[in-house]
Parts: sequence; C-alpha cells; structure tokens
Amino acid sequence: MSLREQLCEYGRRAVELGLVIGTSGNLSVRQGDLVAVTPSGVALDRLTPEICPIVDVTGHLVEGDAQPSSETPMHLAVYETTDAQAIVHTHSVFGTVVATTMTELPPVHYNALLLGGVVRVAEYATYGTPELAANVRAALEGKRAALMANHGGVSIGASLEEAFEATRLLEWLCEVYVRGLGVGRPTVLTDEQLTAVIERAANPPTFPRR
Repeated sequence: MSLREQLCEYGRRAVELGLVIGTSGNLSVRQGDLVAVTPSGVALDRLTPEICPIVDVTGHLVEGDAQPSSETPMHLAVYETTDAQAIVHTHSVFGTVVATTMTELPPVHYNALLLGGVVRVAEYATYGTPELAANVRAALEGKRAALMANHGGVSIGASLEEAFEATRLLEWLCEVYVRGLGVGRPTVLTDEQLTAVIERAANPPTFPRR
C-alpha cells in the first residue's frame, strides 16, 4: 500500500471511530526526506490518493496540486526531533475534554506506559503556527502522544498503523479518566506501581508443561 493509500485508509478509520468531525484532523507518513500529508479542507473519509500532497522535510511541495494541511509545520517539526515515521492528529471528544481542562493526563491505567506514562498537554497556540509546533514538540519529548490545549491530540509511531493505535489508546485513556470523574476521584498509579509493571513485562511468567 502506498503512502497516499495509507492516508486514505487511516483517514477513513478516524472518521468511522468518531476521532474527527468535518474537515478536522490530519495525518502524515514519512519515507526518507519525503512526507505524504492529508490536504487542507478535505474530510478524511473523502480522501483519494491523488489529492494527497507530498512535501519534503523542509516544507516544500514536491507533488500534488492540493495545499497540504495547515498543520503541516507541526508535523515537520515533530519529524525533525523524534524518530516518528507517522503522525496522527485528531479532535476526539474525550481527548479534547481533557485538553481543555487539564495540564496533563495522569496514568490511571498501566497501558499509559505505552505512550510514555503521563501525557502532557501542550500549551495553547493558534493552529498552523510555529508556536504551536514548538509547544507540541516539547510536549512529545520522550512520549508517543500528547494533548493540545483547547484543541485535540497528536500521536506518533514507526508506522501509520502504530501512530493510529496510539491515538486510539490515548482516546481510551482519556475516556476512562473522564468517566471515572463521574463516579469519584480516579486513582493514579504511583511511580513504584508503574515500575513494577515495566519489570513484569520484562520478566513474564513461565508455565511448565505437564
């Protein structure tokens, strides 16, 4: 599947799962010095491979007639300072709720470790600006996902599939936290508890044969 076809596939999935509405959200996937990105102003479930532009890592349009997403500067900034090969940015409901009320998402479930533990909320800045790109880049340091204040969330991965799964996990963690607040005060796992999970994963139990 080509890079552009991947954008179409995961763009459709993002809409189906309710992670975006309208023309919100954007995705990109990198190969070498080239980045395929979703176009500006097109709903993610209406993408076709030929309308997805390709830019180089300096932000110059290499192929395609459509304008790249307005968040392309953020994507390129993240590629510059991380090992990411794909990025997914959504406006999911629970992620945005947390992003409008919190400065971080605490680890209320050990699967938060898959995203790097505590998920930071990047400071607010106007979309598409260098300021937002810098804020997101800082929030992602050492992490696989971040939230964007009063905006949404962003996840990275070694592939578009990996970045998308990180997005799904981020939304699930946010939903667990928000729904937990409706019942009581969610319990946050301690550093010691999280370390025990890491050690357990590194040393799984063995079961002798009969």
